[in-house]
Amino acid sequence: MCEVCRRDFISGAAALGTAGLLSSSLMAQPPSGDTGSTRLPARGEFTISNAYVMTMEHDFGDLPGASVHVRNGEIVAVGKAATSGGEQIDGTGMIVMPGLVETHWHMWNTIFRSFAGDKPEEGYFPTVARFGQQMTPDDIFQSTRLAAAEAINSGMTFVHSWCHNVRSTAHAEADIRALSQAGIRARHSCGWPQGLPDTQSADQTPIETLARNWKDYSNEGLLTLGMGWRGQFRAGPIKPEVYQPEFDNARKLGLPITVHVASAAHRAVGQVELLHKSNLMGKDVQLIHALAITPAELEMIDKSGASISTSPGSELRIGYGFPMISEILATRIPIGISIDTSALTGNSNLFGVLKLARDCENARAESEFKMTARRALELGTIEGARSMGIDDQVGSLRPGKRADLIMISPNALNMAVVTDPAHLVLEATTPENVDTVVVDGRILKRGGKLTAIDTAEVITGARTALAGIRERTKWR
Repeated sequence: MCEVCRRDFISGAAALGTAGLLSSSLMAQPPSGDTGSTRLPARGEFTISNAYVMTMEHDFGDLPGASVHVRNGEIVAVGKAATSGGEQIDGTGMIVMPGLVETHWHMWNTIFRSFAGDKPEEGYFPTVARFGQQMTPDDIFQSTRLAAAEAINSGMTFVHSWCHNVRSTAHAEADIRALSQAGIRARHSCGWPQGLPDTQSADQTPIETLARNWKDYSNEGLLTLGMGWRGQFRAGPIKPEVYQPEFDNARKLGLPITVHVASAAHRAVGQVELLHKSNLMGKDVQLIHALAITPAELEMIDKSGASISTSPGSELRIGYGFPMISEILATRIPIGISIDTSALTGNSNLFGVLKLARDCENARAESEFKMTARRALELGTIEGARSMGIDDQVGSLRPGKRADLIMISPNALNMAVVTDPAHLVLEATTPENVDTVVVDGRILKRGGKLTAIDTAEVITGARTALAGIRERTKWR
């Protein structure tokens, strides 16, 4: 698409989004991030019966014609002879599995979906920096709510909201409020504001305020808090007097730390080794991307207990290189898969990213059989949960765990015939196939429709927010 055509299309779409595309009744009352009108469904008791259950538990495996019994947010029983109770949900023809666990997502910039263009000045980093600096707390709310709605719609039950545009405590609160209202399980990693000079430490007031009052924000424990840390490198090296106080404060507050490091293969070498030598890794640290790592650095990560999150969709799109998933798995380092940012990747279907992860590994190995479909699905469920330190709660289906699960219906043209369930789920699932989504025992999607989120309101709010940002930045 030519640049003039692209501008015209975006301007026209913005105008439609705020004037003509949606009904006047929807536009009459634009949603506000300050409203708390969303009411989540109650946790009750129900039994899904006669389904093909993929437990993602090695001891249980797959269970055809099985049931899953849920009571007060907890899985009570799983199996062919499982106890039943409460509402009876017919799972005939359905595939039931754990909800997907997403491990690193800049949900705050989802309203810039596919906005990274084809020239350096329109690339991802200048785009999010320019527009991010103009975002109000309500803009953050609208963007994160859009992302959370898309996550639930496509089968994610946990997301890691990597919020590196915390311009004030109110901005952080807006991100958390969007997650809370959606009812999704999540971690909010509180970061720095876009445009902050790398010579200046980030204001610690927002994260300290959140940590001090986290019980008021946690949505009954569904949400946890972490720090999105700049690390030792951004455009160039950051001085210790800038990065060290941020890191030390996270440790003082007892918060998990997450950092982008060694992002670009062959262009960001030695960064993990420097982290290691500076004593800036540990079980509380998650490394994002980690493409430019050596075997020696893998050993350092393994010994430290740190985890890794990789995002094949964005890493390939931006030209960082191929993820090193097989090498990481071989060392038993906890690893999860992420969306990263819709500004680069467009849609946020994690099944598609898992498929891409498998295909990347097979392409690198020049083998059809390097990574199995089931292993790829494990990366999006139990392995992702392990990398986030929540595998004792979610990521697989077994009695005692929290009821985070999804039901997939193959009754659509893109699935239609069920051959091998693991291959079919990985290779064919789209949001339209996700019939039901349950988070902590609450049914947030049923019969293909979101139950706690007004989709039209979410779309209207996101479009209105983007139009305001465009106006403030004078982008036409």
